[in-house]
Amino acid sequence: DVLPSPEGPVPSVSITEIRQYLRAQGIPFHDGYSCLHTPSLFTNGQEVQLPPASASYTLFIDKTTGSFLCTATLAEGTWQDFQANVELRHRGIPPASSEEPEEDMRRAREDACCIWDRALPLWELLDEEETNKTKAMFGISLVTDATLKRFGVRYLRAAKSLVFPWFSPRDATLKGLKLMRIEKKGDAISYVEETLPRFDSYRNLFGLPLIGRRDTELVLTGWELDALALHQATGVASLALPRGATCLPPALLPYLEQFKRITLWLGEDLRSWEAAKLFARKLSLKRCSLVRPGDLQPRPLEALNQGLNLTKILRAALPASHKSIVSFRQLREEVFGELVNTEQVAGIKWARFPELNKLLKGHRRGELTIFTGPTGSGKTTFISEYALDLCMQGVCTLWGSFEINNIRLAKIMLTQFAAQRLEDQLELYDEWADRFEDLPLYFMTFHGQQNIKTVIDTMQHAVYMYDITHVVVDNLQFMMGHEHLSVDR
Repeated sequence: DVLPSPEGPVPSVSITEIRQYLRAQGIPFHDGYSCLHTPSLFTNGQEVQLPPASASYTLFIDKTTGSFLCTATLAEGTWQDFQANVELRHRGIPPASSEEPEEDMRRAREDACCIWDRALPLWELLDEEETNKTKAMFGISLVTDATLKRFGVRYLRAAKSLVFPWFSPRDATLKGLKLMRIEKKGDAISYVEETLPRFDSYRNLFGLPLIGRRDTELVLTGWELDALALHQATGVASLALPRGATCLPPALLPYLEQFKRITLWLGEDLRSWEAAKLFARKLSLKRCSLVRPGDLQPRPLEALNQGLNLTKILRAALPASHKSIVSFRQLREEVFGELVNTEQVAGIKWARFPELNKLLKGHRRGELTIFTGPTGSGKTTFISEYALDLCMQGVCTLWGSFEINNIRLAKIMLTQFAAQRLEDQLELYDEWADRFEDLPLYFMTFHGQQNIKTVIDTMQHAVYMYDITHVVVDNLQFMMGHEHLSVDR
């Protein structure tokens, strides 16, 4: 995924311009949390079964980017597409609805349907012993069959994986799925996930079909099993984000507009806490509360397994919006959290560079690190491995390579990722490229000297769209060019 798109940087549009345009065109709208709500341009002549209250305002325009989504027809596009459709409507031409799914998406959907048909509900396995063993393996012994049934979770015996469906919010057809299996390394167990379609195209808010039109409170979790545990223990509407605490794609915001109160309970480490604060800004701080990770407030599934009171934990969630002036009393818990989690506060450690951890402790947001050295000393080679190390741990990374082009950079990183020379084993290329593609890694398409404002705008856009938490600029001198030598660099 390359930012900005090859046609040039994404044209920025301000919320004021959007409002002025809608008023000038006589399109009624009301203000939501992250989006403006307007009547859909796409439902004319289409039979869409919706309650009268919401039938009229099913089109959502993102206040930050101007992109739109109609939840009734699933038509979506950029602000420019929206304006084009308004022009078409004035000329009496019906608006162009969303395209047929691309070939990749169509194939992924077919594969998903095949897997879904082969997967069985857990309670329909051959015997009770196998069901209990499988549940114990995933740590969901206390999750009832009724809950699994309600959320439509199945089990694929051949792959020893749980299967979570992604149903279209419009017509409940199967759009894709997520497979989750367990991997054991010594005593440690890890969960391995795979999605159809892959990576950025998988935008399932797991649990969405169960949300009623009248629901106004929601808990957002970072994991499907947490959503199951939460709903079972509290009865509250709960959804799981498609990529956990890694990112909240703006395309999902329209589906979250109906909620007056959203509690984010993403996990049990400080990264989840940081992500929750980041997502709350996107969702509008005034309606968000956060569950702070701690020993007595682990992730929802763990809380259920430990017999903790999940309703009580939700009630104790902290409001996301801080007042401008606070007393130590309000910061007291935060300070205690930093003292208890000194390791996590130090940041995300590098797996490949233990010596670097001694120097920098870890990668922390909001810090600038500068690496210097003479030409040819290996800065780019080192930084690409340094960034790749973090990216493999789920740190969303944006590269601005102003010195060498993206193809060459990607080749270096892919070689480092595979830890072998792929030139000699081209038959392995697709396998490694597929795995590399799943990393939360993006490249800016600039090369050579650039206008600083354009670069900063692109970075800000990337942060909003992809929740980037690590930006690499290689290198500052190239980006600034040489006529800036007189100014204070």
